[in-house]
Amino acid sequence: MRFRKHLILWLGLLAALPAAAQRPVPTVAAPAARYWVAFRDKAGQTLQPATYFDPAAQARRRRQHLPAADSTDFPVRPDYLARVRALTDSVTLVSRWFNAVACRATAAQAAHIRQLPGVRSVEAWPERPLLPARIQRRQPAAVPPADLPAPLSPASLSPAPLSPADLALARRQTAVLGAAGFRQAGQQGQGLRIAVFDVGFRATDTHPAFAHLYRRRAIATTYDFLRRTPDVYRGGSHGTEVLSCLAGQLPDSTFLGLAPAAEFLLARTEQQGSERYAEEEAWLAAAEWADRNGADIINSSLGYTDRRYFPEQMNGRTSLVARAAAMAVRKGILVVNAAGNAGDDPSWRTIGTPADADSVLTVGGLDPDTFLHLPFSSYGPAMGGRLKPNVAAFGVAITAVPGGFERVEGTSFASPLVAGFAACAWQQQRELPVMALFTRLQQAGQLYPYFDYAHGYGLPRAAAFRAAGQPAVLPDSTFDFMVADSAVSVIIRPEAAVVPAYSLPLQATVEPMTDALTAEPTATPPAPLYWQLRDAGGFITRYEVLEVSQRAILRVLLRQIPAGGMLRVHYRGYTASFNAL
Repeated sequence: MRFRKHLILWLGLLAALPAAAQRPVPTVAAPAARYWVAFRDKAGQTLQPATYFDPAAQARRRRQHLPAADSTDFPVRPDYLARVRALTDSVTLVSRWFNAVACRATAAQAAHIRQLPGVRSVEAWPERPLLPARIQRRQPAAVPPADLPAPLSPASLSPAPLSPADLALARRQTAVLGAAGFRQAGQQGQGLRIAVFDVGFRATDTHPAFAHLYRRRAIATTYDFLRRTPDVYRGGSHGTEVLSCLAGQLPDSTFLGLAPAAEFLLARTEQQGSERYAEEEAWLAAAEWADRNGADIINSSLGYTDRRYFPEQMNGRTSLVARAAAMAVRKGILVVNAAGNAGDDPSWRTIGTPADADSVLTVGGLDPDTFLHLPFSSYGPAMGGRLKPNVAAFGVAITAVPGGFERVEGTSFASPLVAGFAACAWQQQRELPVMALFTRLQQAGQLYPYFDYAHGYGLPRAAAFRAAGQPAVLPDSTFDFMVADSAVSVIIRPEAAVVPAYSLPLQATVEPMTDALTAEPTATPPAPLYWQLRDAGGFITRYEVLEVSQRAILRVLLRQIPAGGMLRVHYRGYTASFNAL
């Protein structure tokens, strides 16, 4: 009886509870992940090239001996796309090049997509989401939220006025690449289109450094692939800085880059603190857009490393951006990418992606004072021992920033300096196939045929292109190998050991350069000696740069040279090898 009374009491209390408290606890929805869905075919799809492609893109394809269009240009089948959209939370990218879409979906939805007609594969994005991707500047400036407008008054940032040393650097960053020779030949990028992919171009449209571009309507088109708007003048100013190393101009009319006469496509593909992998999708979308709009060159001062990948994945095939960059090259576009700024990061010293792709021209950073590798510039090789970086340029430069000009550092700025060089070289030989240009750019390096995993082939020389078609002139020997006491020594020849009071950077291997104010040669350090050990497979096992202070500069024990390998040395334009038995 007592039990029954207690039961009735409890039932009454339950009946008095609010209705909401009696509702069942809702189940937690399954989380959505990013997937890459590839389709089997493009049956029934066609394309009118003259309508789809800008005239500049059509002209590039003719020069590169490419068909007016191929199946990678055709649109994705709308019925395939509609079926995926019906099953997923969202489709974030549609790629013609790869006949695929990127989407967010739950595991159950992905399983359904795999069963759809026409679906070839469904892959989940690799799980290494740590931090957003990094722009390739040594110390990135603070980036305002993407939805905030650009400052109304650039002067509020008030960069310090440029010092005499800064003004000298502004001239040298292009002079060492042969700016004077290109100008005399009338080569400043005329007739080429350069696409710049970056985090934002804040103040570019109002900065006097770019007034000459807007006067002649040289900004062909713009697009923000994250906000999906033509307005790219929000977000960060890193793109502004990078563009200035292609076409910026100081108030005294000094150009900060080699291609001020080119046309430009500005694409915002990055944002800081953003969702993982969105930038890689935006990079691919921008590459397809750049192809359609006639880009000849893509400059990408961006990189993806430990924030989403492992070092062994830097193989040129794993990341979406590496595959996208390789496809852009197949379309006749030269892709130039910063090597990265992880050289002094003990956990990740190597290059990032898309700089890891074989056909991407990867650019390392040089110290303007020594012309040697900057410690922060990322090292090669790429996975498998592949040569990276390919070439190098100053990794410290003067750039435009909102409100003025500043000295900045990072491989971000070496990359556009080389992209401008490539534009001038390509203007000179407009019919050159893209990979032939790639090879010629490497051969133009002042260290060629020597290379290492810090400098690549070194600083490109304009003279190498001006001398095209002329008989090759072999450099004079500057050193000898001498074997004695189970060791090989490198002995500098007497005539090569003489260093004038005023010498050119890396004597006899770089364009003649004078100070624009004094018209006298600039004093620079004597040329160093580069040496390395290679194994039988050509992999560099050790390399070093030495200051030449005496004729007997290097001694290597024969047993230290790998079996079947070699000792290779470069000094003042001359390269020679000593082969192990």
